Order: sequence, then C-alpha cells, then structure tokens
Amino acid sequence: MKEEQSSLLLKSSSLFPPPQGVKLSYGTAGFRADASILKSAVYRVGILAALRSLKTQSVVGVMITASHNKVTDNGVKIVDPSGGMLSQEWEPFADQLVNAQTPETLLSIIRECVEKEKIPFDGVQSAEILLGRDTRPSGESLLEAAKHGISSIFGAIALDLGILTTPQLHWMVHARNKGMKATEPAYFEQISSSFRCLIDLIPNGTKVNKLDNRVVVDGADGVGGEKLLVLKNILTDLVNEVRNSGKDGGLLNDGVGADYVQKEKVVPRGFGSNDVGKRCASLDGDADRLVYFSVPSNSSSKIDLVDGDKMLSLFALFIKEQLNILTREGNKKSNNNFQAHLGVVQTAYANGASTDYLKQLGLEVIFTPTGVKHLHEKAAQFDIGIYFEANGHGTILFSESFLSWLEARNNELALVSEGSEQQKAALRLLSVSKLINQAVGDALSCLLLVEAILQHMDWSIHKWNELYQDLPSRQLKVKVVDRTAVVTTNAETVAVTPPGIQEAIDAETAKYPRGRCFIRPSGTEDVVRVYAEASTQEGADSLANSVAKLVDQFLGSGSSAR
Repeated sequence: MKEEQSSLLLKSSSLFPPPQGVKLSYGTAGFRADASILKSAVYRVGILAALRSLKTQSVVGVMITASHNKVTDNGVKIVDPSGGMLSQEWEPFADQLVNAQTPETLLSIIRECVEKEKIPFDGVQSAEILLGRDTRPSGESLLEAAKHGISSIFGAIALDLGILTTPQLHWMVHARNKGMKATEPAYFEQISSSFRCLIDLIPNGTKVNKLDNRVVVDGADGVGGEKLLVLKNILTDLVNEVRNSGKDGGLLNDGVGADYVQKEKVVPRGFGSNDVGKRCASLDGDADRLVYFSVPSNSSSKIDLVDGDKMLSLFALFIKEQLNILTREGNKKSNNNFQAHLGVVQTAYANGASTDYLKQLGLEVIFTPTGVKHLHEKAAQFDIGIYFEANGHGTILFSESFLSWLEARNNELALVSEGSEQQKAALRLLSVSKLINQAVGDALSCLLLVEAILQHMDWSIHKWNELYQDLPSRQLKVKVVDRTAVVTTNAETVAVTPPGIQEAIDAETAKYPRGRCFIRPSGTEDVVRVYAEASTQEGADSLANSVAKLVDQFLGSGSSAR
C-alpha cells in the first residue's frame, strides 16, 4: 500500500472515531443500532465496500436501512456482486474493521486484508459502489459518512442512487454486473411488464371480478409506500389504495408494517371495520417483507393473517402446475426435454401445517438454520428453488441452465404450436423469473406475483387462506447468562448441548397431540428462543412454557420466560 493511501486513510478515519464501549457485529441485517452511534461504522463499511469491489472487480452496493426497526435506529449492509448479501467469509473482517479503536489499528487491519485477499491496491484498478438509503431522517448524514469511506480508497467511486427500497438496490447491483440497465425506471419496467404478461396469460375461462381484484396496502410509512405509489400509477388497476405511504406524517414502523402485523396479528394503523372483506397487505419499512391479511367481521382488532408460509405455498402450487403442463404426454414428443428439480426451503419456524401441505403436493422440502443467507444458498441448488420465512421474506430462484432450456423450449413451441397450453406455461414461468427478484426477497415484486396468481386461479384471499389451517404455536424467550451453552444441529431442531436437554424436550413434546418444539440460541442477545406447536393453542402455550422451564433448569439462568 502506497504511503499516500495510508496517509489518506489515517486522516479520514480520524474524522469518524468509533463510539466508546460499543461493539457491533455484522449479521444478516449488516450492522444495525441507534442511528446516533453509527457514523463511524458506516464510514468503515464504505471502505469495506471499496475493498470488496476491488477484490471482485465488480460493482457492489451499500444500503443504509434498519428495515422494520424503529425510526431512531439505522443500519448499513453490503450488497455483493451477485446482488445477494456480503460473502460470509468477509463478515469477520467487517467486525474487525468496524470495531477497531484507533486509526492505526484500522490501517493495520486494512493492510492485512489487502495482503490476505490479494486485493489489487495500486490505485490503477477502479471500484464502483452503488449507494441507497431508506426514508429515515438519519439516512442522509450516514450516506455522507459512507461516501467519505469510499473516497478514502484510491480508485473508488460512489454512485448515489438516492432513496430506494432495499430490494431495488440489490436488483440494481445484480443488473449492473450482468450488463443490464440498472436504474429505478428499468426496475419498474421489468416487474410491471412481467406482471402484465402473466395477466394476459390468464386462462380464458377464468372469471375476473375487477372489484375483488384490487388490494389495499399498508406501506409502513416507509420507502415501500412511496415506491408503491409509483407502481400504482404504472399499473392503475392493481392497487386500490396505499395507506401509511409515508406522505401523511405517520411514523415509520409505528403500529404499521409487515413485522408488526405478522407478530401481533392485529390490524395496522389506518385499517379497521370498514375493511372487512377486503384483501389487504403490509410491507415492512424497507420493503423486503410482505404479508397479507383480511379483517374479520367481528369487532375485534385481530386479523386473519396470510403469512410467508402461505405465500410460499401459493407460489409452489402455481409453479408446479406450470411444470406439469410443460411435461404432459403430448409434450414428450419433443427432443428438448428437461426434468426441472423444484425444491422448497424452510426453517424450523415454518408452521408444521405448511410443511405437511407442501409434502402432500409431492414437493421436496429442505430445512436450513434460521437466516436468509442459509435459505438463499440452499434454494440456489435447485433448478427452481423457493424459500420464504413466515415473516414474509423470501423469493424464487431460477438456475441459469433451466432458464436457458425454458427460452429454447418456448422458441420451439412458438414454431410448432404457438398459443398452446405448453407454450403459455413456458411463458408464465419466464415471466415469473423476470418478475420475482432473483437477488433477494422483494415485497413489491412478491405483491405483483401474488396478485397475478390469485387472478389466474380466480381465488379470493379467503380461498387462498384455506389451503391449510395453521397449527397453533407459541414463541418465548428465556434470558440466560451464556447463550452459547446451547448448541444445535439438524437445522436448529435438535439441541446437542447441554447434555440431556433434548431428551427432556422430546419427553415433554410427546405429551401433546401434534406437538413439536425446539430451542435455539439468539444470534443477537443473551436469550434462548423456544418455539412450540400443538393441536390446540392451550397445548402450544403449555408446551412452550414447560420447555422454557427446562431451559432455565439446564442453563441455570434463574430467569423467567417472556
């Protein structure tokens, strides 16, 4: 590293001293904390992004958001060249970089990384970083800190794309590295045209009631609400109304949004008895999660929730149907056949009823540890891999080899049987691959896909919700002194340590019809999480409480569950 580069890093880093007594850790959400203590971390993530871009010789992204957290929080994360999350191999380096206490220590860590990763750090190679932020008031100043970090690396250029949803930035990084147009208008054009194609391919016999085919959306008073208003103008017959759009002075994520609706199972602010019978949906603060709900006719504030598990089931059902059409007997005359490997990926938190339903469809269901990075990696191993968490975050991944075959098959069918059911099925799958965000869960693209499939099926939200009945469940947290005392295996469903605790959990679970229970240590706080299911709510509550007491007993926390 040249002396001029070292001097620049020492000088610029002295402007962004780290907060005393604070240690940050890079996780699925990147770094996230109260916005008032994040400037140093965001500055250093700017440096990290520049190094990552130099290493990969590709465009990377930096997104400033705290998603569904309260408005006073903020966060920062890197988007890798694929459009996915930062490589897990770089997470420890991110932690070291952000927690370095002096400019000299920071410089030493950067030098070690440059040497270990063989980063071309000669000032000749260029780095390009796309920047985005959500609508939080703290976002603008944190964005400036990121720019300072990026500009402290010779050859690194920051391109400020302004206010975006998190999935939009992921999409743009992915598109830029594929040589495609990476702008917000290009994003809207791709998802809206793909949606229109799916609508045009709805079977002729399907009765579409326009009054029932419009959805009312809660925008969480965040960036998603703003962007949905843009989409509403492009697709005028899609969204009936956007509430909590961020334009009416509401507070971000305060009694609104997908996270609130999914966890509390109550109507968000701005919804009530006037919405009985309507199809409603909620985005989260940065629009990477989506859940649907309907307001029941009683006076309670409770809702009928349609969560990520139900969305996964709807998508799986539709895609399986299109694959079946493509492989019908008459289609086998082609010499261009491809047995697509369709798989579904869930975590242990997926409701057991959803897993049973998917298996009844004949689908392969794989489980991974909690966390999008695990789900995404496993889904990418299929020709078509679908993953969703119950919180409404997920997507559908299509392999390059399958898409190449599908394009060829569609061209072949266009020549010999244009307009046939097989060709329509091929076109639907191609449209889904362009509509759904291949980089990350995207509430806007998922909303369009749900709406297109419901119209295709001629289903109401109630019909969709009746695919299966969720098993009653309960989640608890138990405070412990050392959460690392719990070690799990089998996608976090079996506790290996402390010795004997799994046998005790199994014995307790066996007492309840359709009982299922597991424990796992939190990744961010000193608690052990307990998840329980049973055939009744009373049973699920009782099982969760009993296992929480076992955790307390085996770990000696001396603390009650909550």
